Order: sequence, then structure tokens, then C-alpha cells
Amino acid sequence: MLSKKLIGAWAFFDICLMAAGVLSLTLSIVWRQPNLLLNLTFSGVNLTTGSVLGIILLATFVLSLLVIIQRGTLGLKILNWVLLANSIVILFVGTYIWVFTLHERNNYHAVFGQQSNETKILIQDMLKCCGYFNAADEVAFGGTTCPNQAAATALNNFCVTPVTKFTDSTLNNVFSTVDGFMAIVIGFFLANMCVIKKRQEFERFEKIDSKRGGHSFI
Repeated sequence: MLSKKLIGAWAFFDICLMAAGVLSLTLSIVWRQPNLLLNLTFSGVNLTTGSVLGIILLATFVLSLLVIIQRGTLGLKILNWVLLANSIVILFVGTYIWVFTLHERNNYHAVFGQQSNETKILIQDMLKCCGYFNAADEVAFGGTTCPNQAAATALNNFCVTPVTKFTDSTLNNVFSTVDGFMAIVIGFFLANMCVIKKRQEFERFEKIDSKRGGHSFI
């Protein structure tokens, strides 16, 4: 039989996997709500990717519950292959975030430029800045902060710094969280390997016992 410590470790990582899936799915939904800076930070594709990741992790959690109650090791072996696939998806998401942050200022210059003038004005008023790299770069005139070019030039405060300060902090938090997901998957993979090993030993002893006429070998 499996030890209580091993079952406890397996269950711990399984619950952590469920929590990771719920967190990823919940944040992907919540961050779709109207929020100037979050909507600037994450595109619809980014949030959809987060939702897909959350669904994958939750589906893996459900699969784990189905295979752990079955005898044998086939289901657990399938679970490990699924966990391996999960790790590849997580690695892809984490790598994408990391590469994106390497050129954050330029990347968000393009994102900022794609916003409507109305959205730019709201962002400029919120952050008290005009334009992106300078007062003439992707500036939108209107609102209280940048009503015209003269006001934008006189303010001499550009949006690149406050925008990337927020996005960098947010993306770093997301990257750290995704990194934590990888730790959970690896821990669960190893715990599952231990369960497979113990079940294989138990099955081997059962076969030996049956050959000995039902007398216990251990």
C-alpha cells in the first residue's frame, strides 16, 4: 500500500495544480473588464491564452482524480505524459512573456499607437503625460493634460516611463506566477512517478504471492 506521506504529497501537488488552473482562468476573465492600463498590458490573444492554460490545468486535475482511483499504473503513466505536455505549454507562455519584456518600451510603443485617440487621452490624463517617447510621438490632443501641442511640450512628461513601469511590474508578476505553475507541474510529475513505482512494486509482489499459492511474500 502507498504510504500516507506519499499520498499526501501527491494530493498536495494535485490541489496546487487545481489552484493554478483556477487562478489562470479567473485572472484571464477578470482582466477582460474595462481597465485602461490592464487592457493596454494584455491583448485579447494574451488573455485567451491564459484561459486556455487554465482550462488545460483544470482538465489535468480532473484526469488525475479519475486515474488515481483506478488499479494499475496505465492511467498514472498517461497522466505523466499529460503533465509533460502541460510543462511544454507553460514553458512556451513563460518564454513568450520573458522575450516580450526584453523590448518592452518598443513593444508598448506599438501597442500605445494602436489605441484610439479617446483611449490615449484617457491614459494621458490618468498618468499625467503627453505622447509616448516625446510630446509629438503618438500624442492625442484633448482632455485636461494634453489639450494642445503647446501644453504637451510644456508638460515635458512622456508616457513611456509610467506605462512601462506598470506593464513591467504586471508582466513580472505574471511571469513569476507562471514560473510557479512549472514548479507545481514538476513536483506533481515526480510525486506521480513515485506512486507509479510503488504500485509497480505492489503488483510484482502480488504476482509472486499468487505463484506461491496465495502465501504472502511480504
